[in-house]
Amino acid sequence: MTLGIATIQVDNERTRVTEWRFAPGAETGEHIHEHDYVVVPGMDGLLKIVDPEGHETFAEMKEGVSYFREKGVHHNVINANDFEYYFVEVEFK
Repeated sequence: MTLGIATIQVDNERTRVTEWRFAPGAETGEHIHEHDYVVVPGMDGLLKIVDPEGHETFAEMKEGVSYFREKGVHHNVINANDFEYYFVEVEFK
């Protein structure tokens, strides 16, 4: 398994901002979100989302089109593109 590269840009008592960069096929690894969060895609692309039961879905990402999720999301995120992909994740503590 190749992991994506997480670069924390801000981390204080209220917010954490992380840039995620993924080589083709790289992934976050299975994880549970401990905070509500917003994802800001840095480019158009396709991400494969795998839930704990192994079910796969695909998310079509559009540059600059953000989305919000509540804490508790449990998944693995995989770059399904043949190019490096990145997004910024903003967590609300």
